[in-house]
Amino acid sequence: MSDEGKFLRLTVELTVEVLDIDALQAAALGEIRHPEADLSDEERKEQIALVNADETGATALQWLIEPDHVLQLVNHIDEIEPREAVLGVEPSDAPSDEDEHEHDH
Repeated sequence: MSDEGKFLRLTVELTVEVLDIDALQAAALGEIRHPEADLSDEERKEQIALVNADETGATALQWLIEPDHVLQLVNHIDEIEPREAVLGVEPSDAPSDEDEHEHDH
């Protein structure tokens, strides 16, 4: 095998049900308003407006997912090095009964 890296794209799909949109948005707003959030005042106002305007909760959820949590899927594998991570959260239909039971590796 050559020394040149081989790249693999890992795709994970997870559907969640929002049980309390107000609490989800409040948690995201807490993160945005946190003094250690790396945001200018203008960016902070913009993100607050986006979270408040999004009735699906997708924008709020994206604020609450820590990149390190996603990387934990592969951190225990010494033979690979994460190179790029992209996270997207978008509205979805409710999963069908079949989808809820598909947990096989």
